[in-house]
Amino acid sequence: MIKIYTDGSCLNNPGNGGWAAIISINDEVRRISGSVKDTTNNKMELMAPIKALQEIKEQQPIEIYTDSQYVKLGITDWIHKWIKNNWLTSKKEAVKNKELWMELYKLNKSHEIKWVWIKAHSGIALNEKADLLAKQAAELN
Repeated sequence: MIKIYTDGSCLNNPGNGGWAAIISINDEVRRISGSVKDTTNNKMELMAPIKALQEIKEQQPIEIYTDSQYVKLGITDWIHKWIKNNWLTSKKEAVKNKELWMELYKLNKSHEIKWVWIKAHSGIALNEKADLLAKQAAELN
């Protein structure tokens, strides 16, 4: 089982942002992160699982832990409605971050993934580390 803890951060929203993921495969832990200028928190929350899944070459079950309801609900529920409605929300507005959602959807379909929402700052060690890494990445801009 592969476990991935993700987080995104933005110093101002919009502003300088960072994303991070901690990937645990067979007790080997890898940390990845990156930063983007003039971005949003939601984009960084999406970038973290996208970048993490792009790293996975093994075909085994994956659990992704996120403290973002936007990401969890978006990929498990809302995206099916958006696709059916030609990428429009229930308010008939264009879906924000469509390109990132499309990439995450493609990656999600190519793996067996269980998406798990966890409360931010609830003491889960690897989530706390992902949060810190994302903030540090945002500060690098």
